[in-house]
Amino acid sequence: MLVPDEELAAEALAADPDALVPDDAVSVWSLGSSEDGALLPGWYMPTPAGGRGRHSRARTQVVYLLVAAFLLINAARLCSAYGRVVIA
Repeated sequence: MLVPDEELAAEALAADPDALVPDDAVSVWSLGSSEDGALLPGWYMPTPAGGRGRHSRARTQVVYLLVAAFLLINAARLCSAYGRVVIA
C-alpha cells in the first residue's frame, strides 16, 4: 500500500518531537542488519547479483585499455570531458 507524500508530511508535522520512546522499542536499523558491522542494513542497499567470472577476458582488456587511454589523456594535460580532446 502506497501512502501519498502529502499524508506522510502531514503525519510527520503532527508528530510530537518530544515524545518518549518506550523501552521495548525496536530500532529500524536492527531489523535487517547483519553481524558483519556494515554501516547500512542489507535491506537498504542489497549487494548486486552475480560476481566475478561474468566478463570475458577480451571485455576486461577493453576496459583496461579505455581507462589507460583516459589516464594518458589527463597526464598529457588534455581534456576529454565533452567528447573531443582539447588542450586544458
